[in-house]
Amino acid sequence: MGAAMQRLLRLAFWAALAFAFVMAVLPHPPQLPGEPTDKIQHVLAFTVLTALACAAWPAASRLRLLLALSGFGALIELVQAIPALHRSADWRDWLADTGAILAVLAIAAAIHRVRR
Repeated sequence: MGAAMQRLLRLAFWAALAFAFVMAVLPHPPQLPGEPTDKIQHVLAFTVLTALACAAWPAASRLRLLLALSGFGALIELVQAIPALHRSADWRDWLADTGAILAVLAIAAAIHRVRR
């Protein structure tokens, strides 16, 4: 992968991470088309974040990506527990985040093995 593409993927990752955080802490985030459940929204967000992270940092340890992204999911839940935000923290959201991360990391590892 070229340096320009890697920079673009990293920029996309950081933009998606910022977007996910802002959407998670808005008191009344906009509704998505089809009104998917909260857990589906978490799975979608962390699927995209993990796929972008794998593409942007292909040499990164999968464990490091898991810990960083799962930690981000936990941080979101901690911030949502702040009463002034009018959000509610739910440990099951963090489980949904972590499940999505693990699934994407498994798929990325399988793709990597096939390409070798």
